Amino acid sequence: MSVSARLSELGIALPAVVPPVAAYVPAVVHGDLVYTAGQLPMVAGALPATGKVGEGAGLVPASDAYGYARQCALNAIAAAAAAVGGVDRLAGVLKVTGFVASVPEFTGQPGVVNGASELLGEVFGEAGRHARSAVGAPVLPLDSPVEVEVVFRFV
Repeated sequence: MSVSARLSELGIALPAVVPPVAAYVPAVVHGDLVYTAGQLPMVAGALPATGKVGEGAGLVPASDAYGYARQCALNAIAAAAAAVGGVDRLAGVLKVTGFVASVPEFTGQPGVVNGASELLGEVFGEAGRHARSAVGAPVLPLDSPVEVEVVFRFV
């Protein structure tokens, strides 16, 4: 099944590519690989939340951050697809790096980044299985709670 058909089957609309917030491009092609820049969970040009992930008043709950990681992965698919001439040219996922802005006592970064990994698995099936890093960070751009970068293979 093509990636576009799978997205349609899942009821997922590919968003517009998120414009860079600094001096970089959303994705770069090298050989048969496309590397995305770190993608924030932008929806319609805005972050759905800001702040640190953790438990307690004023913090972003891990369950919300999981959803933001999914949005980051979707934004990465859009950036990669634009770089290679269409989503159906994307053949699989090789590596995901997820950053979670979190309070020092929060250790659930892998669960948060699962939001990205699971979305990629839903969209790409077996070709969505990938190596991954999930890293805690003191702060991310624009005070985003999550940032994800992805390396795709394309044909």
